[in-house]
Amino acid sequence: MDGTVLVADDDRTIRTVLSQALTRAGCKVRATSNTTTLWRWIEEGEGDAVISDVMMPDGNGLDLLPAIRRKRPDLPVIVISAQNTVVTAIRATDAGAFDYVPKPFDLRELLSKVSKALSQSGQNLPVVDAPQSDGELPLVGGSPAMQEVYRIVARVVNTDLNVMINGASGTGKDLLARALHDLGNRAGGQFLRINCGTATPDQLDSQVLFSAGQGATIYLDEVAELSSQSQIHLLNLTQSDSVQSLGIRFVSSSSRPMVPLINEGAFREDLFYRLNVMPIDLPPLRDRIDDIVPLTQHFLRTSADRGLPLKTIAKSAVEHMRVAPWSGNVRGLENFVQRLVLLCPDDEISASFVAAQLKAEADQAVPNTPMVTDKLSASVEAHIKRYFDLHGDALPPPGLYNRVLREVELPLLALALSATRGNQIKTAELLGINRNTLRKKIKEHDIQVTRTKKMM
Repeated sequence: MDGTVLVADDDRTIRTVLSQALTRAGCKVRATSNTTTLWRWIEEGEGDAVISDVMMPDGNGLDLLPAIRRKRPDLPVIVISAQNTVVTAIRATDAGAFDYVPKPFDLRELLSKVSKALSQSGQNLPVVDAPQSDGELPLVGGSPAMQEVYRIVARVVNTDLNVMINGASGTGKDLLARALHDLGNRAGGQFLRINCGTATPDQLDSQVLFSAGQGATIYLDEVAELSSQSQIHLLNLTQSDSVQSLGIRFVSSSSRPMVPLINEGAFREDLFYRLNVMPIDLPPLRDRIDDIVPLTQHFLRTSADRGLPLKTIAKSAVEHMRVAPWSGNVRGLENFVQRLVLLCPDDEISASFVAAQLKAEADQAVPNTPMVTDKLSASVEAHIKRYFDLHGDALPPPGLYNRVLREVELPLLALALSATRGNQIKTAELLGINRNTLRKKIKEHDIQVTRTKKMM
């Protein structure tokens, strides 16, 4: 890398680490702990790129961005922040940041973004004047898994692109769909939710054509449940001049993987590509364990807002919750917190009380869990039989053998990588295959591999 990077952060350790890393990478570095000095350097024409924290002793780094865009529109600014919320990500993007990186950050990832910023330094970057939202936080949590969601939301929220939200039941798909509407430039328009499990072609017409106004968002809840007739009708609607002239945006959600449904002939491929312009994958709660603490505190507050007793929870109690299996995801956690509030006789929810409630739930769940002695082959056979039954007297599309193998191989690889925390050497040993084969399979299945251990 070649160029001068201005670093602004009130944390001396972060300034030191960034200065040393950037210097080793070939950059010149000027570092400061305040926005006043940073702005003076920018006015004097210093720097080819900027790394700036949000909260500093003499001001907010986000508030400085519009002025930087006006003064030096060719200067890329990377925002780093411990305020890991979707609102922060959107505000940074709206204010014209080149990129947004949450703390704690992966140093190699940040250096890669700096290299990209320096390569574009000197080119006029667009001045963005989009509305900002300071309302109630729509999504809670700052885990790495949720940060990826926030980054995508920040990029897509003020566009007209159709969005497909994927995630298991209880991960917050409805909440994200609403946030995409309320936090962007469509906030003044209508937000119409369609239950795809019951929607008929006539209902689609009445809600999309006759109810939606200019710049409306149509939320297709559980789009995989649409009947074949409704799918054809919706495809025609998305292509119609009336819908396109109104600037209607479609946000869809699905708790079922869509590609297998397309392969089975249960969902139209042309409609899928109309709706799946920008996919967003919501992680299950097990992939965002760090969010259990802020989520629990949030649900305690919302329970009090609904008329339930206002209670606190011991830190040791939350630790019990961090290691619990949450099959119901965020919604399951919310229901559990509400039960704690109702059942706990004390003002503070103790660790022993939480442990007892978790055990009671686990005991109740035992009859509903599959027997450990069940063979994988029996489950696969039942699944394939349902697949054949879906097509009635007709045969499924050609290529069934490879499709079945792919569906088994994908979760096997993903779970093995998760178990080894993204370590590909250990994963290859675990699976009994060589590393080149593993790399090839990861590429074929487009699996995103992330090492969970962070450098900062």
